Amino acid sequence: MSRKYDITIGIECHVQLKTKTKLFSEVDNDARGKEPNSCVSPVDYALPGMLPRLNGEAVKLAIRAGAAMNAKINPESRFDRKHYFYPDSPKGYQITQFYHPIVGEGYIELPSGKKIRIENAHLEGDAGKLTHFDTYSLVDLNRVDTPLLEIVSMPDISSPEEARDYCKELWRNMIYAGVTNGDLYNGNMRFDVNISLKKPGDKKLGTRAEIKNLNSFRSIERAAAYEYERQSKLLDKGEKVVQETRGWSDATGVTTAQRNKEEAQDYRYMPEPDLPPLSLSREFIDTEYGKCPDLPADYRTRFAKMISVDTLEVLLDYPELAIRLAEIANSDQLMVDYIANLFASVLLAEENQSLLNDALPSASQLIELATMKSKNELSSTSAKEVFIKLFESKHASKTPSSLAKELNLIQENDSGALEAIVDAVLAKPETAKAQADYKAGQEKVLGFLVGQVMKESRGKANPSAVSAILQNKLK
Repeated sequence: MSRKYDITIGIECHVQLKTKTKLFSEVDNDARGKEPNSCVSPVDYALPGMLPRLNGEAVKLAIRAGAAMNAKINPESRFDRKHYFYPDSPKGYQITQFYHPIVGEGYIELPSGKKIRIENAHLEGDAGKLTHFDTYSLVDLNRVDTPLLEIVSMPDISSPEEARDYCKELWRNMIYAGVTNGDLYNGNMRFDVNISLKKPGDKKLGTRAEIKNLNSFRSIERAAAYEYERQSKLLDKGEKVVQETRGWSDATGVTTAQRNKEEAQDYRYMPEPDLPPLSLSREFIDTEYGKCPDLPADYRTRFAKMISVDTLEVLLDYPELAIRLAEIANSDQLMVDYIANLFASVLLAEENQSLLNDALPSASQLIELATMKSKNELSSTSAKEVFIKLFESKHASKTPSSLAKELNLIQENDSGALEAIVDAVLAKPETAKAQADYKAGQEKVLGFLVGQVMKESRGKANPSAVSAILQNKLK
């Protein structure tokens, strides 16, 4: 798509870390299904004399997230107070790391190969949640001081599509690294998208607008595309873009102004007096950094010659599937592509997605199933039926072969037995005309005859073998 203006995009991502307790108190960090304002302590709303205590597990997860972004970890980091007055922030400030963040420069490599630089990532406590009604709003403080890692990209993104791809790859990396649950619907990761336009060749970036709290990749792409059009129209008319915070509506497909964008001085940052500097040994950093497991890029490299790119990109949204495919590849690389396609076409089909909540069949079960299919012991339809049955708890411990026998799905491949069935079908008067038509050159009637044999065998005959036997007998 050609554009009159160059678009520059930088993205701030808030990642909720999956610790058991909050960032500065021992309160439950999982408020799902809990009553509003039930997961809160006096520390979270800063009653006099209540001092924050840093959650060490959040520090470990931040280091692992840094590893997932190819980033350096700063041995020395500090906390600061960021002052603002919102109803969902009872302290009147947020504890964050503005000047000395724990994670330094890094990058995220997109599937296209382009690297989006990470400026830094810092630990901070989340705010609460406001629910708005017609004439009033309600405050829920359950989310206050949920551990967040705010990841700030450099303005390296140059299209709405690239913004979508960056956010998705960052989401994948955080999930694979095990630092967050990654539930976008429930806000485990939220994206603030900063967009500015400039004329091609200009070195100075244009005035940016920030779109807050996007939580789907489609919304990120749509909002960025809309904002390009909005700012373009202003510049075409000789008007200025206002630096501001804007909201996005999926329903209307437009962004709307919310407030003027604050600058750093507006927040009156100051060193956090109740927390000492965070000093980490090199040994501690290296240990936690090394706990980062294989990431999507590693699986792309590993499966490059085994699985089609399109299929693999679908499966990479599900770490448990990538891990299982890697286990299969360790034992039998020839079966990986077939099993990957079972995952993509059967398991992820809309009617079967609930199976993802169950235990995956083991690598050995899947390899046996694929081997049976390759030996024509199962038809394609029967193999899919066995595959789905393996997810059921009552069948989970069974081998595919025993399950297929139990379901009477084993395909007949014995040539002698198949010839007997074919002979029986050809001896029937109702197939005489089809036989004559085939011998007269009407090859399409072969399908009718194959169908008759399949019917006679109650669906257990190998169709390919049946077709070959019929062709030989009808010469």
